[in-house]
Amino acid sequence: MRSSVVVLVLGLVLAIGTPITWALTRPDATAGVTVEQAIDAPPSTPAPSSAAPSPSGAVPPSAPALDLPPVTTRDAAPTVAAPVPAPVRVSLPAQGVDAPLDPVGVAPDGQMELPEDVDRVGWYRFGPVPGDDGSAVLAGHVDDREQGLGALAPLRSTEVGDVVVVTGANGAETRWQVVSREVITKEVLPLDTIFGREGPPRLVLVTCGGPFIPEIRSYRDNVVVVAEPLP
Repeated sequence: MRSSVVVLVLGLVLAIGTPITWALTRPDATAGVTVEQAIDAPPSTPAPSSAAPSPSGAVPPSAPALDLPPVTTRDAAPTVAAPVPAPVRVSLPAQGVDAPLDPVGVAPDGQMELPEDVDRVGWYRFGPVPGDDGSAVLAGHVDDREQGLGALAPLRSTEVGDVVVVTGANGAETRWQVVSREVITKEVLPLDTIFGREGPPRLVLVTCGGPFIPEIRSYRDNVVVVAEPLP
């Protein structure tokens, strides 16, 4: 049996209402690498590496002697890292997106909850906080028959290199750079990858896309954008 997170994304397949004008002009299916490549790849900014030690810890002959200060001893108790604050706002300045974030979970039917207000975006609170290891997932409706376009409707036009800004509950901002945008048929979404809890920090934004299917009152595809942290 697949993990519960696999069925959560089913909540993303439902558009609140019928399609409106934005669906008439659709983006290219992919910008940059694919979603799976973007999430599985190491971050583009490599971590600094240290030189390998010489055998037996000897200093290489060409290295000068170091005059080191006396070693200071400390309590061996482990240091507990401060928790990353929950996100409260997301913006994509290049696309005019600026929306509040609501922590969401799982609806009684097993689907991922999404804010009813299309001007708000949901953060999957049972996954990573943006900045923690793994994929932090933000999702929202693309449109609504009565409310109009959703906050994430411009996601379809996001380009590689665009900057995403996430504001935490403490007012601190983290900045992310888009590395992938892909339109994926919902039936083949790589759910385990999108909701992955391991690996370097990633930000994943999801909304509906593709043609609207009247019979099921849903869009056929999802627009998935992946961003990695900027230094």
